[in-house]
Amino acid sequence: MTGKTHDVRQFNVGLDDDGIRLDRWFKRHMQDTPFALVSRWARTGQLRVDGKRAAVSDRIATGQTIRVPPVTEDAIKKKTARRRVELSPEEVEFARGLVIHRDRAALVLNKPPGLATQGGTKMTQHIDGLLDAYPEEDDEPRPRLVHRLDKDTSGALLIARSPGSAAYFSKHFSGRSARKTYWALVIGVPKEKDAVIDLPLAKQPGTGGEKMYVDPVEGQPSKSRYRIIESAGDRCAWVELTPFTGRTHQLRVHMAAIGHPIVGDGKYGGKDAFLTGSISRKMHLHARRLRIGHPDGGKINVRAEPPEHFRESLEMLGFDPDAGDLPDDEKRPPMTKAKAKQVARGHSKQMRKERRGERRGRAEAKAERTGKGGKNSKAGAKAGKAKRHPPKDNKPVHKKTAGQPRKRKKKFRE
Repeated sequence: MTGKTHDVRQFNVGLDDDGIRLDRWFKRHMQDTPFALVSRWARTGQLRVDGKRAAVSDRIATGQTIRVPPVTEDAIKKKTARRRVELSPEEVEFARGLVIHRDRAALVLNKPPGLATQGGTKMTQHIDGLLDAYPEEDDEPRPRLVHRLDKDTSGALLIARSPGSAAYFSKHFSGRSARKTYWALVIGVPKEKDAVIDLPLAKQPGTGGEKMYVDPVEGQPSKSRYRIIESAGDRCAWVELTPFTGRTHQLRVHMAAIGHPIVGDGKYGGKDAFLTGSISRKMHLHARRLRIGHPDGGKINVRAEPPEHFRESLEMLGFDPDAGDLPDDEKRPPMTKAKAKQVARGHSKQMRKERRGERRGRAEAKAERTGKGGKNSKAGAKAGKAKRHPPKDNKPVHKKTAGQPRKRKKKFRE
């Protein structure tokens, strides 16, 4: 083999890598090492975790030591390191000014309205393009987006600071364990003060997926809850919104579908989504609060202040800004048929396990009373048969015995 050889190296598994597969660890921390080479190390016993042989599919835990065998430079892929986006001092200052929460695993930003989360067609200014402003050290990984807000929606946006925390937060968002609370101003006043909207949503044909609509036949299950905070006569209401599912534009479509579009949302409310007078024509939808579990334990619980146009509209309509945070209520939507069937199957399975345990316990207790072997065992069955039908002196217990051919009666025709 040619080329410079690297010595044996040992790495300690960090907190962010707890529970991931070994091959995933190499992909995160030793991107230049080919998967085929890692697999060969595992097959030949050179790759070890805490001194023991390891397979690429093994999962590792925090504090374990990974031994990486010697490797030549020729065997390593030559990859160009990802270059950080060069940001101006003004862009860095703006990006860092959005941070309202920072810890080892996460950043929470207060995203302003009009700034997209990710780039797209003819869209150069977005949160994803500002993420290189947040690493504090040169070797710190680039933060990652784990969820998104619409361009015209403001408020709390969580950013993961490492691959491990990104996987953790993504799992919570996809599993619907993260709780997001929004503030919105809507046209008119809903009849019910607290209700759940259950309307399936689908992408509207001919819009390229840019617009959603209610589709009871082929739409995906979508549930949202609203609670009225205050109302300004019959003109407008300030509501708290909680999405129980995560469909595109879900809150906007649901409120428009019940006849109360969000103020400023012309896409779904048309011309009826705007108030006359000096109320801003910008969309009044704000991600007020975010609650989600933390990789280190505990929870992130952050509130984001509304943007200027939202605060001004509250004042003009006579609403009290301090009344917006309603008491916590962990109300969940009604259980779907599919979820109810899943719960019922789980309950039935658990009941069958318990009954099997009861039957097994009764059989064992009876075996102790009657002697060796229970009723359902082979030994117990043979013993019970022997007691009921004791063998005769000249007749063996079994029909087939060594050296004694079976006797048959001969039949003769007359």
